[in-house]
Amino acid sequence: MLKLLIAPLRWLGRLLMALLILFEEWGWVPLQRLMAWLAQWPPLKWLEDRIRALPPKPALVVLALPFLLAIPVKLLAVWLMASGRALLGLLLILSVKFGGTALLARLFHLTQPTLMALPWFARLYGRWTAWKQGVLDWLHATLLWRQARALKRQLQQRFRRWRAQWRAMMHGTS
Repeated sequence: MLKLLIAPLRWLGRLLMALLILFEEWGWVPLQRLMAWLAQWPPLKWLEDRIRALPPKPALVVLALPFLLAIPVKLLAVWLMASGRALLGLLLILSVKFGGTALLARLFHLTQPTLMALPWFARLYGRWTAWKQGVLDWLHATLLWRQARALKRQLQQRFRRWRAQWRAMMHGTS
């Protein structure tokens, strides 16, 4: 009886974790690219070069900075919400989430080679990536995922046809 109750909860927990991982994965790469583009500015390039050269322990401290810097801003957002400025507080939280994810993605990209020299970090990172891949494999095998991918392909095809028709109409050819 207990197994019958736990199975749906386990499935729901897996689904929630998969969605969280997908959200992070969706944002991680594009935000990291954006930060890399911004880092072409000479002062940021100089700073990135210094971060890449850090030994493992200071690199770990630098990687923790987005979490530490976000705490007072999130507290300010909660205060804004409690003061009746819910929309402003929500916008602040969303800004911190995207900005923090972008900063963390870039800092991780810069510090990962150095951090892998720490045996405990390399071990945890290996476990995390294996676990995350297992969750993603499970998600990709679900009927819901396959149906969503098929719908995405259909929408992309429709958009391409619409765009081709639009271009033909704008250029006067049919």
